Amino acid sequence: MRKTLLVLALLASGLAVAKPASQAGPLLKPAEDQADAAIWASRFLTRFHYKAVPLDDAMSAKMFDAYFDSLDGEKLFFLKSDVERFSAAREQLDDAIFNKDLSMPFAVFNLYLQRVAERTAFSRKQLEKPFDFSTAESYAYDREKAAWAASSDELDDLWRKRVKNDVLRLRLAGKKDDEIRKTLDKRYVGFGDRVAQINSEDVFQTFMNAYATSIEPHTNYLGPRASENFDISMKLSLEGIGAVLQREDEYTAIREIVPGGPAALSGKLKVGDRILSVGQGEHGPLTDVIGWRLDDVVEQIRGQKDTVVRLEVLPADGGPDAKHQMLSLVRKKVSIEEQAAKKQIIEVKDGPVPRRVGVIQLPTFYLDFDARRRGDKDYKSATRDTAKLLAELKQEKVDGVVIDLRNNGGGSLSEATELTGLFIDKGPVVQVRSAQGRVESEDDSQSGMTWDGPLAVMVNRGSASASEIFAAAIQDYGRGVIIGEPTFGKGTVQMLVDLDNAAQNEKPKYGELKMTSAQFFRINGGTTQLRGVVPDIAFPDGGEAKEFGESSYPNALPWSSITPASYEAVADLKPILPMLASRHEARTAKSKEWQYYAEDQNEIKRLRAEKTVSLNEAERRKERDDQEARKKARDAERSALEKSEKSDVSVASATTTAIAEGSTAEDAGNDTVAHASDDGLQADERSIKSQVEREKQAKERRDVALQEAARILADEIDLIHADTKLAQQVLPQGARISID
Repeated sequence: MRKTLLVLALLASGLAVAKPASQAGPLLKPAEDQADAAIWASRFLTRFHYKAVPLDDAMSAKMFDAYFDSLDGEKLFFLKSDVERFSAAREQLDDAIFNKDLSMPFAVFNLYLQRVAERTAFSRKQLEKPFDFSTAESYAYDREKAAWAASSDELDDLWRKRVKNDVLRLRLAGKKDDEIRKTLDKRYVGFGDRVAQINSEDVFQTFMNAYATSIEPHTNYLGPRASENFDISMKLSLEGIGAVLQREDEYTAIREIVPGGPAALSGKLKVGDRILSVGQGEHGPLTDVIGWRLDDVVEQIRGQKDTVVRLEVLPADGGPDAKHQMLSLVRKKVSIEEQAAKKQIIEVKDGPVPRRVGVIQLPTFYLDFDARRRGDKDYKSATRDTAKLLAELKQEKVDGVVIDLRNNGGGSLSEATELTGLFIDKGPVVQVRSAQGRVESEDDSQSGMTWDGPLAVMVNRGSASASEIFAAAIQDYGRGVIIGEPTFGKGTVQMLVDLDNAAQNEKPKYGELKMTSAQFFRINGGTTQLRGVVPDIAFPDGGEAKEFGESSYPNALPWSSITPASYEAVADLKPILPMLASRHEARTAKSKEWQYYAEDQNEIKRLRAEKTVSLNEAERRKERDDQEARKKARDAERSALEKSEKSDVSVASATTTAIAEGSTAEDAGNDTVAHASDDGLQADERSIKSQVEREKQAKERRDVALQEAARILADEIDLIHADTKLAQQVLPQGARISID
C-alpha cells in the first residue's frame, strides 16, 4: 500500500489539475533539460552515494520494476501484456539515460493515460447497472503483491467489484441511488481528468525516483517545484498571502486563513471562498484558474515579499452566479506555525501531590538555513523555539517535561544535536560514518542545560531519523525515560545536492537530489537502522512494522555497529524504570480508557491484516452496526465515568497554531474516519466546513497515550521527591529537587 504511485498521491492531496487538457490532447514528451538532469543525477548517485551502485543492466531492471510499481502499485490499470510490451527496455534504461533518451518512461506513462481513460469509462458505465448486494462476494482491495491482470476481462471484474464497493459504502451511509450515481460519476470523471493533466515534470520526477529509490529507500529526486516546497518545509516560512488552499470541484477554495497574514488582515477572504482568477501587480491581466491543478494556483499566488497579487473571488455563501469580488493583497513573509514547536501543561492529580507536567510537541526538526546564513537573528529553528518554550514552562513552575516526537519524521541533523544539548551538559550526541568509512561525532559543545529536571520522550513508529538521534542520545545518557512504540528505524543521513549549482545553471531547471551520504550511529556504538529506538516503557502499537518502517523496505541498509564514542552518562535510570513500569501496568490494568486504547490498537492490527472486504450488504451492515454499538457503549461509559469521578489528569494550558498558505490539504481526516461513521466520501467531496469539523473533532479527542506518559513522568517525580538518594541517581548532577 505504501508504494502507491506519485499520481495517486497528487490526486489525494488535491494537486490535481493543470490548465485544462483532455485525453485527446498531445502526448507527453521529455524535455531536453530533463535528459541533462538525468545525466547529472546519475553522476552523483554512482560516485558519491553512501551505497554507490553503478548504473548498469542490473540497476536498469530494478528501475523498470520500480517505475511500473510507482505508476500502478495496486495493479489496477496495466495489463500483463502492457508490461511485456516494454520488456525489451528492461535492461536498457541505463543506456537510455547515458544516451539522453527518455522515450521509454514517457511512452509507458502515455499508455498509462490511455488505461486510466478506459477504466474511468468502464467505471462510469457500471453506475448505469444495478448491483446485487445479496451475493457472497468480496473485493480484494490490497493488491500490492498481486500479479498483473492477464486480460481486460480480469481487470473488468476487478473494477466491477471496486465500483460495487464504492456504491455499497454510500448505501450504508444512507445515500439514495440517484445521489450515489451522481457522486461517483463526478468522482470518476474528476479522477480521469486529473490524471490526464499531469505534466512532463511530474512524469520525469516519478521516473527519476524509480531510479533513486532502487538504490536506497531514502534517496529521492526533487524537480524544481518539489525542491522549492521541500525548502519551505524546512524553513517553515514562505512569501504569500497566508491561506491554506484546497481543491473543491473545479475551483481552488480557501480552507483556512492564517492569523496575522495578509489575507486575515484584509478581512475580505473567508473560508470556502473560491478563487476564479489571479492577477500579478496592480494592473496585470487576470488569469482564469478554474480547473487548474492546485500547485499551479499556489505558484500564481506566492511571490516576492511586498508585491501585489489580485484575486477574483466567488464568495462561499453564493451560488455559481453570485457577484464576484475583487481584492488586492500585498504578499508578506508567512510562518507555517502548524509544524513549529508548541507547548501545553498537563496537571496530574492522582499522586500524593498534584504534579504539573509540561509537554512540548515537536512535529519536525526544522531550520531556516538561509536565514541563519544571512545572520537573521530571528531565523526559525526547532532548538531555539524549544528553548523558548522551556523557559516559559519554567516560569509556569512545571515539575517535569515531556518531549513529544510522535510522527516526527526528522529534519536537520544539526538541530537534533543542538536540541539534545538543551538536556545534557556537553558531549557527543551522534556518530556519523561517511561513505569512505570515516567516523566523526556531532557534539554538543555548549556547557549547561536548559532543563535539568525530570524528562520523558514520547515516540512511535512515525518517529524517524533526527527524532531517533535525539531519543537515542537521551536514552544513552540516561537523561530521560523513552515512552511509546519502537521508532521507524531510519539510521541514514541525507544531503541535498543542487544539480543546477553543479551544472552552473543561471536559472533552476535540473532540480535537486536528496541523497543518502552517511549513516549515523548512537554514541553507544549501535545504530537505529532497522531496529529503531526501543522505548523503556512500551505502549500498545498498531502492528505497523511490516508495512511502515525501515524494515519494510527490501533494499534498506543492514544494521551494524561501530566503536562507542567517549562519553559519560549524566544519570542512571535503571533503578527507577522497573518501578515506573510496575506503576504503569497497575494503573492501566484498572483503566477503562486504557483498555479502549489497547483495543483500538488491536483493531488496527486486525484491519491491517485483512486484505479483502465483503460486498454483501447484510454482512457489511452488521459490521457497521456492531461498530456503532461499540462506539455508543464506550461513549456512555465515558460519560458515566465523568459524572461519577473527576479526571486525575487535565490540560492546564496550551498554545494554538495555524497552517500557512501554500500547504495542500490532504485527507487529514483519516484519523477521524477511524472513530466516526464512514460517510463513503473522499475528503474533497465533503464541504470544506464539514471536513474541517471532522479534523477538529480528531484533534480534540482525548490523547490517552500522552495523558499516560504524563502520569509516568509524574510517577518519577513522586518517587524522586520522596527519596533523595534515588533523585541523585536518576537526575543530572547538580539538578535541584525539593523533598515533599
